[in-house]
Amino acid sequence: MYQLKRIIMAFLGVTLCGFCVGMLQKANLGVDPFTCFVTGIANIFSSTYSTFYLILTGTLLLLVLILRRHYIGIATIINLLFTGIAADAMHAILDIVIPHPSLTIRWCLMLVAIIFTCLAAALYFTADLGVSAYDAIALIAAYKYQLLPFKYCRIITDSICVLVGFAFNVTLGVGTIITALFMGPLTQWFKSHIAEPILAHDQVKTVL
Repeated sequence: MYQLKRIIMAFLGVTLCGFCVGMLQKANLGVDPFTCFVTGIANIFSSTYSTFYLILTGTLLLLVLILRRHYIGIATIINLLFTGIAADAMHAILDIVIPHPSLTIRWCLMLVAIIFTCLAAALYFTADLGVSAYDAIALIAAYKYQLLPFKYCRIITDSICVLVGFAFNVTLGVGTIITALFMGPLTQWFKSHIAEPILAHDQVKTVL
């Protein structure tokens, strides 16, 4: 039962994250920090986002395999397979329901998406069945090397991504800045107060 619950948490977390990406795309008030980073690097080489997404994700995946193989698991595969599908599905639904959203609705979409992205991350982090290559970097810094608490490690990695994107002609939005500053602390809060208590009755604590 415990293992099944972890798998469900991982699947729900990744799928919810994909839905939130679709909401952020519809809000059009700024991309997430990693997208900002990839776009900036692609601009350096006058290449496409998709090309450098594969290159940079593959590089990070190799780094994670070397530093902490533990973070590569079934949720990593689910992330690769379902995040894009969920994002496209949510964006398509929103295009039908609110084809031309007002600025107020776009702000609401952005804020809801950021909050639920943090909840989604907390669910699949706590499931401990693998994370995305980018997510693993802050986790490794926080839990393997114990450099700083996770929320600060995440703020640092997100901020670096935003700065790189900005340096190489990526237009930043308010959603980018909010995500960079608050995703780490919010994810940590959801992890401690919601995700971990879900598994608590099994008397098994996730080891990161």
